[in-house]
Amino acid sequence: MSTSLAWDERYGGGAFQFGEAPNLFLLEQAHRLRRGMRALSVGDGEGRNGVWLAEQGLEATALDWSSVGLAKAQALANRRGAGITTVVADLSRWDWPEKRFDLIAWIYVHLPPEDRAAACAGVLRALAPGGLLVMECFTPAQEGRRSGGPKDPSLLWSRALVEQHFAGLEVLALLEGAVWLDEGPRHQGLAEVVRAVLRRPG
Repeated sequence: MSTSLAWDERYGGGAFQFGEAPNLFLLEQAHRLRRGMRALSVGDGEGRNGVWLAEQGLEATALDWSSVGLAKAQALANRRGAGITTVVADLSRWDWPEKRFDLIAWIYVHLPPEDRAAACAGVLRALAPGGLLVMECFTPAQEGRRSGGPKDPSLLWSRALVEQHFAGLEVLALLEGAVWLDEGPRHQGLAEVVRAVLRRPG
């Protein structure tokens, strides 16, 4: 099972494991963003998504359980002149604030079922009225591909799991299918994913 120490070791080298550019699907949601929105990027690792959100004028927080990854995120933000807040925490045990964020980015965060349920409940607590959740995660169809993702099938997502965990959110986009990844050394090639944009009513 993955641990924070394992990710500390993974992020310990000089190279960015998933690149410095934001996730393409998140990038495609730029038209939904407004300056001053309060954004949270969960499982943000080395900060590629949180830093990009800050560059768009959002009040961005990068959350991850790897202090090594977030140190690189802060260095990336400093290098780009972007102000971000970093929080070292386990998503399944973090004290999620209530109705705090206008945007939550959940990009390639794969947790055991019990932890996933706790983190998803936290997302529902933390989304402000009208707030958006943007997701991209691997699905079971990814099995056997070398383009990234966990080997444990219980960690994978599906359209049905998105609908289950985020029932009550308005669906703006929700699809499963193949995409081409070019995100640093760990996400390369054809991949099977689920993508979603969901909105909290209000």
